[in-house]
Order: sequence, then structure tokens, then C-alpha cells
Amino acid sequence: MTPGAAEILASEFADPLVGRIVAFLRQVGIPVEVSALEGETFLPGVAVTGVGLQVDPARLAWPGDLLHEAGHVAVSDPSRPDEGVSDDPGEEMAALAWSFAAATHMGLDASVPFHDGGYRGGGKALAEMFSQGGYVGVPMLAMWGLTVEPHRAKAAGARPFPHMLAWRRT
Repeated sequence: MTPGAAEILASEFADPLVGRIVAFLRQVGIPVEVSALEGETFLPGVAVTGVGLQVDPARLAWPGDLLHEAGHVAVSDPSRPDEGVSDDPGEEMAALAWSFAAATHMGLDASVPFHDGGYRGGGKALAEMFSQGGYVGVPMLAMWGLTVEPHRAKAAGARPFPHMLAWRRT
């Protein structure tokens, strides 16, 4: 995507960080639709719609929640594309790792996906763990061919996580 295209996509949103994140998600093939979300959503202002996300900028409390929910879309089993977020613990851990890789790719601090308002108060601990090389969920991403675990990268001749080989399970 050219810088101009990212700027055009980002202009949909009053918060430039939300615009940057949405532009990235669209670039990697995760559809994001802007709409007024009625009723409760698991995270304020964002809903998973099977193969993409809906975002209500007026209700979005934390821009980093877009990365985590997109992580669920990205790592979901491609044989069940319309089932939404799985309760599979492996997919949850992989979504954590995916959101860190996405934030790193975008040059964002780990506190964006792992903010103070999330993870039952454990956002700071997750940010610290990922920033210090503790990569929960990375084996799942590697098993699906999305990344290479750091301890295997040299032998594989590949860049290690948080570098991603692909952004979506196929």
C-alpha cells in the first residue's frame, strides 16, 4: 500500500491511531466496516463478524482492541470462516501473539494492544512479557506457517517472530 493510500484510509477516523490500525488491517486482508454497533459487544466499539470486523469509532474505548480482535480473525480456522471468535485456548494465545506482531510491524508500543483497560488488569504484564521475548502463542502461529519461532529461525534461514511470514491462516 502506498503511503497516500494509508493516509486516505486513515482519514475516515478522528483518532489517527485508529486510522493507522484500520489501514493496516485492510492491507493484510482483514475487512473492517465502520458502523454504529447497537447493544453490547465483547469489547467496546468492536465486533468480530466472522471474516472481518465492525468498528464503531464513537464507542471504541481502546484502539489496540482492534488488533486483538483482528488477531482472532487472522488465526481462526479457515474451514469455519463464519463462526466468529473461537473459545479454543490455542487460538486465544495465537491472537495475543498476532496482535503483538502487528503492533511491532506498525512501530507501535506493546502497550497499544496490551493496554491498562484490558485482559482483566493484566495488559501491562502481557506487554512486558512480549517486549522481553516471552512469546506465548508463537508456537501456534509457527505451526500454521505464519511465523518462525526465534529458536528455529537461524536454522530455517528466516527472520524470527515478531516478523510474520503471512498475516492470515489459509
